[in-house]
Amino acid sequence: MDGARSGNEAAARRSAAPGRGERVADWADGRLGLYGLAKSQMRKVFPDHWSFMLGEVCLYSFIVLILTGIYLTLFFDPSTSEVVYNGAYEPLNGVLMTRAYESTIDISFDVRGGLLIRQIHHWAALVFVTGMLVHMMRVFFTGAFRKPRELNWVFGWTLLMLGIITGLTGYSLPDDLLSGTGLRFAYGAVLSIPIVGTYVAFFLFGGEFPGEDFIARLYPIHILLLPGIMLALVAAHLILVFYHKHTQYPGPGRDQKSVVGMPFLPVYMAKAGGFFFLVFGVLALMGGIASINPVWAFGPYRPDLVTTGAQPDWYLGFSEGLIRVMPGWELNAWGHTLELGVFIPFSLFPLILIALGLYPFIEAWITGDKREHHILDRPRNMPVRTGIGAAWLSLYAVLLIGGGNDIVATHLHLSINVITWFVRIAVFAAPIVTYMVTKRICLGLQRRDRAQVLHGRETGTIKRLPQGEYIEIHEPLGQGQLFTLTQHDELEPYEIGPLVDANGVRRRVTVSQRVRARLAEAMFGPRSRIPKPTAEEYREITSGDHHH
Repeated sequence: MDGARSGNEAAARRSAAPGRGERVADWADGRLGLYGLAKSQMRKVFPDHWSFMLGEVCLYSFIVLILTGIYLTLFFDPSTSEVVYNGAYEPLNGVLMTRAYESTIDISFDVRGGLLIRQIHHWAALVFVTGMLVHMMRVFFTGAFRKPRELNWVFGWTLLMLGIITGLTGYSLPDDLLSGTGLRFAYGAVLSIPIVGTYVAFFLFGGEFPGEDFIARLYPIHILLLPGIMLALVAAHLILVFYHKHTQYPGPGRDQKSVVGMPFLPVYMAKAGGFFFLVFGVLALMGGIASINPVWAFGPYRPDLVTTGAQPDWYLGFSEGLIRVMPGWELNAWGHTLELGVFIPFSLFPLILIALGLYPFIEAWITGDKREHHILDRPRNMPVRTGIGAAWLSLYAVLLIGGGNDIVATHLHLSINVITWFVRIAVFAAPIVTYMVTKRICLGLQRRDRAQVLHGRETGTIKRLPQGEYIEIHEPLGQGQLFTLTQHDELEPYEIGPLVDANGVRRRVTVSQRVRARLAEAMFGPRSRIPKPTAEEYREITSGDHHH
């Protein structure tokens, strides 16, 4: 009887109406197809490697930026109307300032938690741009931008550009002496545009510098337009990551069709959630103990003053370095003054970044490779690409020194003219030297990989042969290690072919074909790679008594 009663109760429970949560899930599934989506995507496999967390640092710092920015928006007043300060920070009492600067001071000293939120916001912005740059360099050096991810590279590049512009607009909002000095720099750069520079500057600033409308115009751009575009790009970027599946480093069991890793739910989601709070915690710690942008120490902006040691955030040091080390060339023609000392570096800054954004398409044109790639390159196996990336980073580092030449001079007790001339020379010399050294290092690492495949790993054990010769014992590599070191493709460089066909007719060769052939030879020719061991070479070495 007890068994029958229990069975009846279980049947009654099964026939009872579903719970509220189940009903909501059924309702959503009937309209959005959530069950099928969850079944196909929630068990999606993600590779487990520390470098993949760089993109998550960008995402989580962006979320922190949005949250802290919403809080600051509630208290900031983007007005240039002048007021006399009479607040908690006594050293500024009685000083004439704009309402924008006064509200920034009020956030820092009067709003509960305002200073902490301001500093978290600023640190998150720096970490966000840093994370994007490092993440993109990881993608660049490993070739993760190849088909089918070229569009995702463009999304990431656009996010980097928008992040730099958003940082510039946010940096300029407090209207303190430091941000005002940066705005004067931007105003001069816009004025250097030939013919239309004056009109563009007047349109942006609402008249002569400093203008009365600029902060009010920057404010909606900083809090609405740019973050909205970036949020859409982040969403599109993540959708494409899911759609294309994640790239992975070479290793056993990994090929262009299979992924080795952990499922998205619950393993990856649990790790991602914990990592978000870790990033948030580190940013909060930095905001709490490391002061950044103390606007009260600079004072309100005045056109007749300049802050000593005025420096932009690091990601804009590239542009300022270009302008600081450029000779003050000036050209007068047809009633117009062309400030080459400002316009040339002002033009080079976006052109260099555009070249970085277009690189995946340039490499695809050179190689002619139309296959899908889900396995990453080891940077050593692409010496030219790795050298180009290292050269770009060296150029940025040199120009960053140029952008802070006054700080370097005062802190290291050096002549600012010596630093300026060093940067002018290093702008040309450093990328070339860095490229050559990086390429040689990559070729050396390829030779070491080849030797390890053929002869095994050095064990450090020395053996004396009967004839008195001393040799080192080598340990053969495992199959997984052998696969990792030899799985990469060796692309044959594009060749124009014979200039005369079988009928003796001279073929027409375009300039683009000649350029492509020369670039392909430089990237994949015999001087840019070490041939990986063939199966015959490996069998010949390991079959006899050659493998000690």
